[in-house]
Amino acid sequence: MPKLKTHKGAKARFHITGSGKIMRVKGPKSHLRTHKTKRVRRMLDGKIELHPSDRRRISRLLPYGV
Repeated sequence: MPKLKTHKGAKARFHITGSGKIMRVKGPKSHLRTHKTKRVRRMLDGKIELHPSDRRRISRLLPYGV
């Protein structure tokens, strides 16, 4: 069988943890950030787990768990 190609856009946006969770970055982080409250800016930091309905679609783009 030929090797499967990794989708480079998905590789840049998602990463897979050691336990197999697919993590993503939260949304509007940079646009007009100075006007957002400290609490909102703090909540946008870090990564969260991908929604289960999107897991299969994204895992196809990352065949080797990049």
